Amino acid sequence: MAQKKSIFKNNINIRNKKARFNYEMLDKYIAGVQLVGTEIKAIREGRASLSDSFCEFNDRGELFVVNMDINEYSHGTFNNHLPKRERKLLLNKRELKKLKREVDKNGLTIVPLRLFITEKGWAKMEIALARGRKNYDKRHLLKERDIKRQLDKVRKDYR
Repeated sequence: MAQKKSIFKNNINIRNKKARFNYEMLDKYIAGVQLVGTEIKAIREGRASLSDSFCEFNDRGELFVVNMDINEYSHGTFNNHLPKRERKLLLNKRELKKLKREVDKNGLTIVPLRLFITEKGWAKMEIALARGRKNYDKRHLLKERDIKRQLDKVRKDYR
């Protein structure tokens, strides 16, 4: 039986680099993203950014990603999309209820970590339930990374 080759290039992996530094990740989920028009084509070109984006619930209990920037498609005409519009995230009802309960009860945040394209060509987003870090936590994290880097350098020179 011959294997089908995917017609989509699976090299799109847009990350939110600041999220791991500013937040402590507690739980991760994979959510579908509801896109319109030329948005998927722009994502396939790599013209999206997750910096300064976050997720929030509306009054009907639906989860949206806010401030995600998908630049206009290069070959789009008057049908191009709005770059900073809110986009709905697609999760199971059970997962949505759990996330809403955690956000309301514990004051946690939902942060997008990365945007990627699956083998089937669907746009998916990895989101995380996160707790914000304080400034002293960030300084401590930087100090630990620096110490680890120095130890690795000493080990490498010792060998």
